[in-house]
Amino acid sequence: FVSDYRFRGISLSNEKVEVQPSLTLTHDSGFYVSAWGSGLPDSPLYGKFELDLIAGYSTEVAPGTTIDLNTTYYTYPGHQNGAGPANYVEFIGSVSHDIGPVSATALAAYAPSQKSLGSDDSIYLNLGLGFAVPNSPLTLNAGLGYTDGGLGAAAPDGNYLDWSVGASFTGGPFTASVAYIDTDIKKTGVKAVDTLYDPTVVFTLGVAF
Repeated sequence: FVSDYRFRGISLSNEKVEVQPSLTLTHDSGFYVSAWGSGLPDSPLYGKFELDLIAGYSTEVAPGTTIDLNTTYYTYPGHQNGAGPANYVEFIGSVSHDIGPVSATALAAYAPSQKSLGSDDSIYLNLGLGFAVPNSPLTLNAGLGYTDGGLGAAAPDGNYLDWSVGASFTGGPFTASVAYIDTDIKKTGVKAVDTLYDPTVVFTLGVAF
């Protein structure tokens, strides 16, 4: 459960609470498939639900260093014909390295030119840091991202930065987190639009089994 569905700094739920289920099947070889979903505000273009279908490979290439390569297909089952193209595909790669309680992850995502992205390609880069507080269930997190291209259409010049700082608490199968999220997208003067990029605090409650 999230208090606001933020995707790379932008609210896709109009700052409303959404449920985000996921299911992942993994193989000892490192290959995996996953399905992830989120509720959305009802619209002709996206319907009421986003469903992401993911196929990838993850493995530890050195002690403490893990790579992950996947293809993600973003789909909108409630999309109405005539509302324009909505589905798109993105290729994502990341490298994570742990040094004691500190974890660093570098991620790059590329979406080739597609009609749903305005016939433009898109690049997303992100650097994330995590610090697991020793002898506690607390982890501190921070991240900085950069979007350029089709998925940056919300920004006047087609690119923008997003960043976040927060903390998560884990106890058994439950995880609770809080994060401050912001972007450098310039205001348009239209309140209904600007609130989607405004700085916000997002609360998340999850359970894994």
